[in-house]
Amino acid sequence: MGTTVSRSTDSGHGGSYREGGAQLYVSLKMENFRIEGDLVPHVYGSVPIIGSWDPSKALSMERELASMWELSFVVPPDHEALDFKFLLKPKYGATPCVVEEGPNRLLTGGLLEGDARAALFMLAEEEEVLECQVFIKADIVSPLDLAASWRAYQENLQPSRVRGIPDVSINVAPDGAVEDGSGTHLELDLEHYIIPAPSASGTSYLANRTETPKALFQIGNPWKSEVPFSTSENSNSSINGSSFTIDIASYIKESEADQTRVVPPPTMVESKSVGTFSSLQNKEGQKGLFVDRGVGSPRLVKSASASTLTTNLNLDNEAKTMPEAAGAVAAAAVADRMHAPKEDRRLAIVLVGLPARGKTFTAAKLTRYLRWLGHETKHFNVGKYRRLKHGTNQSADFFRADNPEGMEARNEVAALAMEDMLAWMHDGGKVGIFDATNSTRKRRTMLMKMAEGKCKVIFLETICNDERIIERNIRLKIQQSPDYAEEPDYEAGLRDFKERLVHYEKVYEPVQEGSYIKMIDMVSGQGGQLQVNNISGYLPGRIVFFLVNAHLTPRPILLTRHGESLHNVRGRIGGDTVLSEAGELYSKKLANFIEKRLKSEKTASIWTSTLQRTILTASPIVGFPKIQWRALDEINSGVCDGMTYEEIKKNMPEEYESRKKDKLRYRYPRGESYLDVIQRLEPVIIELERQRAPVVVISHQAVLRALYAYFADRPLREVPEIEVPLHTIIEIQMGVTGVEEKRYKLMDSTVPH
Repeated sequence: MGTTVSRSTDSGHGGSYREGGAQLYVSLKMENFRIEGDLVPHVYGSVPIIGSWDPSKALSMERELASMWELSFVVPPDHEALDFKFLLKPKYGATPCVVEEGPNRLLTGGLLEGDARAALFMLAEEEEVLECQVFIKADIVSPLDLAASWRAYQENLQPSRVRGIPDVSINVAPDGAVEDGSGTHLELDLEHYIIPAPSASGTSYLANRTETPKALFQIGNPWKSEVPFSTSENSNSSINGSSFTIDIASYIKESEADQTRVVPPPTMVESKSVGTFSSLQNKEGQKGLFVDRGVGSPRLVKSASASTLTTNLNLDNEAKTMPEAAGAVAAAAVADRMHAPKEDRRLAIVLVGLPARGKTFTAAKLTRYLRWLGHETKHFNVGKYRRLKHGTNQSADFFRADNPEGMEARNEVAALAMEDMLAWMHDGGKVGIFDATNSTRKRRTMLMKMAEGKCKVIFLETICNDERIIERNIRLKIQQSPDYAEEPDYEAGLRDFKERLVHYEKVYEPVQEGSYIKMIDMVSGQGGQLQVNNISGYLPGRIVFFLVNAHLTPRPILLTRHGESLHNVRGRIGGDTVLSEAGELYSKKLANFIEKRLKSEKTASIWTSTLQRTILTASPIVGFPKIQWRALDEINSGVCDGMTYEEIKKNMPEEYESRKKDKLRYRYPRGESYLDVIQRLEPVIIELERQRAPVVVISHQAVLRALYAYFADRPLREVPEIEVPLHTIIEIQMGVTGVEEKRYKLMDSTVPH
């Protein structure tokens, strides 16, 4: 271990900074997992840090992470040498006091003089040396940024009162028993609290929500494919690339035993790391897990030295200009995207599989995921084309391989859908999901020839051998598919569909050509395999990782904001304040609700951010493990942290107007935009997809807007305006029929946000 020192200045503005009264913002950080008990790192030394070498007057460092402490201060750029040392002692006591070994540390102009070294403490009782890594960073800050941050700190921020709790606390009761009086009691019938959801239920037939055929409505003769439908293979499309198999049963084995564990990406999938996993020990000796996705909590001032990151998302045709915002977004997912190989080619995901194997559901799920990440994605369902062109009253004979008229009609609509997809890609589309059985090599060869030179084709084959699941899917098909909407006799429809299935099975040829992904018996979420052949590139790697974790196991996901905080009452953004009286009441009502709603769900878990208003909201909930995610922290409002919107409008009118014009892309100076939040939430989405038990997410307005947009498949442009009121629970039910939503309003809020 050692000391890391850095200093950043802007050579192009150095003179103007000095003339304008710019200051050095110095951040001292210390890291060690073994600092336990009441000992807290402190700093003491000369002016202008402390002005006293009296240990009792030393400044305590604040806990930033489970193993990291920080102390920040501001000095002039031409400051005199700062003479200081680190020590360990109780925050509110004088003994024991352990001063670091070695000479004093000297800081001049933001740079540490002499050899960089770790902080060494001699622990008398244990007769051993405790070594801590030290980080020192200095940045130039403008007077405006400094004033905004200092005002936020002086007037609004309160030290967190819960940072010392274990990062994962299992079955820990709150300090006081949950009251069960009239103020916190809930009716036994939870349906009493349901309020209308803003969006329609997601249980309609998925194929009906796919792209509407364009060529079918063009004036003139019916479109005819000019692509030769040859039985010969395209030699250029069959590539003997590397392949591997992921055993899903072994992948999820450990997670079934411990639902609180967050599983990192499997090493065989091309995926960069988006976070770190740090295990720690709490006072009771209980193993805890802190999920650190590299996303910084809102602090006073962010680094002025880092460059602004852009996600380069293609959201619409109109380019928007953004105000200059120094400081990098601390989101590992954004960096992951930026450092990934640039992929200019369009991507076609061509589904393969027998009917009733979950192709359309998989296609819809993948489409929703890629859209949410900002990739222009559309879902083209060939069955929808067939119904619009040839009607919905086609019997099983229409699907026989020895029916030339039926074969020609089906090949025609498949080519039509492919042509529409390629035309859309030519106009700027990124990923097309081509949803059909594509059950023969002859059909797949036709599609590859059509796509040659226009897009990269990856076949996604879904294979299911579980008769129970197949039977369930068939019955859902009869109930929901427009093919049987006019069939009054359910049993007759069932016989017809099974006869259709037999016709497909007779000619079915598994994929063995080109690039492909095979999902074998993965529908149940209880095991199966994922076979991958000749898959490379950043986006295909993300798709594989998503498919490894996605499944159809029904389970609820409950989303709720923290209880009303003091900043909500004051109308201020960001910060890390405690709950108001109304917020504390909501935390008790929420605990009562969770107890009733999830009383039979022993494997459920509670997820919060690392900010104390969410942790305090979750504190009355007992009986479930609690996990803190830094990725669930509220949007970082940078230098505006702790301000009201009226103060921003008055003191920073250009920033106020820029945000008003484009809330989605607007990035707070030294803070984040909604797009940044979406990128850092990708690991959370993957983990929510992986979970097979209910999850309660207690987070913040901007974060929940982004999460809700994923599940509700809302366009990114709508994210900043999605309604997520205080003291309301949004229940997302995920299952084989899609996504359903319920909203429970437990109590009114006294503030508008």
